[in-house]
Amino acid sequence: MRIGELSSRTGVSVRSLRYYEEQGLLHPQRTDSGQRVYTDDAIERVRFFQSMFAAGLSSQRIYELLPCMTSGTTDHGQRQMLRTERERIAQEVVALETALKRLDDVIRAADDRAATTSAST
Repeated sequence: MRIGELSSRTGVSVRSLRYYEEQGLLHPQRTDSGQRVYTDDAIERVRFFQSMFAAGLSSQRIYELLPCMTSGTTDHGQRQMLRTERERIAQEVVALETALKRLDDVIRAADDRAATTSAST
C-alpha cells in the first residue's frame, strides 16, 4: 500500500509517517519511481507507535523497543527500559486518576450549588 492509504487506514498524517521513516521506525520499500510502498503489517506498527507516543515515549525509546516487537526477545537492558517506561506510565495513570477524582468532586459541588440555588428561587 502507498503512504496515502497507510495514512487513511491508521489516521496518522503522511507527514508523521515520513517522520517515522526518518527516525528508523518504518522501512517502506520503494518503487522504481521512488514511491513508498508499505506491507500490511505497517498498519499495526504505526498503531503501536501511536500508542507509545500517546504514553509519552520518545521516538528514540520506541526505536529501542522495535527488536522486542519484531523478535520477541530482549536483552537485560531492553527489559529494564521496558520496566522503567511501564512504571513511569503507571505513575502517570495514578496522577490522571487523582485529577479525574478531583474534577468529579468539583463537578459534584457545582451541581449541588446549582441545585440549591434553583431550589431557593
